[in-house]
Amino acid sequence: MPFNQKPQKFNAKINTVTIGTGDKTVTLGGNSTFPFYTFDAPTVNTPKVGVEISDLGLEALPEGAKAYYEGCTTMADIAKKAAAMEGADFVALVLEGGDPNGEDKPVEDLIAVVKEVADAVDCPLVVEGCKNVEKDSTLLAKVAEALQGRNVVVMSEKEENYKAVGAAAGLAYNQIVGAESAVDINLAKQLNVVTTQLGINAQNIVMNVGTACAGYGYEYVVSTMDRIKGAALGQNDNMLQMPIITPVASETWGVKEASASEADMPEWGPQDERGIDMEVMTAAADLASGSDAVILRHPQSVAAVSKMIKALA
Repeated sequence: MPFNQKPQKFNAKINTVTIGTGDKTVTLGGNSTFPFYTFDAPTVNTPKVGVEISDLGLEALPEGAKAYYEGCTTMADIAKKAAAMEGADFVALVLEGGDPNGEDKPVEDLIAVVKEVADAVDCPLVVEGCKNVEKDSTLLAKVAEALQGRNVVVMSEKEENYKAVGAAAGLAYNQIVGAESAVDINLAKQLNVVTTQLGINAQNIVMNVGTACAGYGYEYVVSTMDRIKGAALGQNDNMLQMPIITPVASETWGVKEASASEADMPEWGPQDERGIDMEVMTAAADLASGSDAVILRHPQSVAAVSKMIKALA
C-alpha cells in the first residue's frame, strides 16, 4: 500500500519581524509550519545566525575564535570581522562590561562602544545588556536612543524592567523589543501580554525564551519551545506568535566540556573542538525545537550551523 503524505496545515503563522535597514535587513518568522517541516509547506524565511561579540573584547574568546580576529585592535575592527564571518546574518553585541558585579563600566562608556560598533557595520544589530536588571533598565533605554533609525533588537526586556526597557525601545525609539523569559511558556506569554499592553505592536517583539547547553536539562528547552510553537500555530495564540531568538554562545562556552583545558582533561580531546561541538549541537537542537535565530561565537560554529540550515530548509 503506497504511503500518501498528508500535509499538516495551520491557519496561523509566526509573526514576521524585520531587523536592520537598507539592503542587508534580516527577516525572522513568517512560517506556518514546525521547524524544517518543508514537506508540509515551503519555508518562508529560513532561520538566521548571529555572531556574538562583547564590549570586553577578545580576552574571553576560545583560541580558535581569537585567531579569526587576529589583528583586530578596536571594537570597530572586531565588529567588521564578525559581520564578515562566513554564514553570519547579523551581529549581536553583549555589553557584559556593565555588570555591577564585574567591571561596572559607566553607561556613557558602553554607549560609546555601541555607537562605534554601529558605525562600523551595515548589517542588522542585536544589543544585549549586562544581565543586571537595574543597570539594564537605564543602559538599554540609552542603547535604544543611541541607535535611532537602525531598527535594532534591544535585548533583553524582562518582567522586572519591561516598562523601562519596553517603553524606550518599542515606543520612544521604534526599535525591536527582545522579551526574555526563563524557559517557561506561561512566563513567555505573560511578558508578551504586558509588553503589548504598553502599546507596543506585537510585530515589533521577538522572544528569548531561554535555553540551556545540550545535555544540561535541555529537555525543558525542547518542551517549552515545542509548546510555544504548537500554541502559536495550532491554537492561533497571538501572544506566542513572536519569532524566537536564542543566545546560544553564552550557555555553551561556560560548561565544563567547553571550558576544561586539554591539560586537565586530555582524554576529552582539543578544547576548541569540544566547544565548537557543544555550540553546534545546542544551536541545532534550538533550531529544531523552534528558534528562528541563534547567536553563536566561534566562526566554525557559525559556518556549520548556516550550512545545516541551508541543507534542511
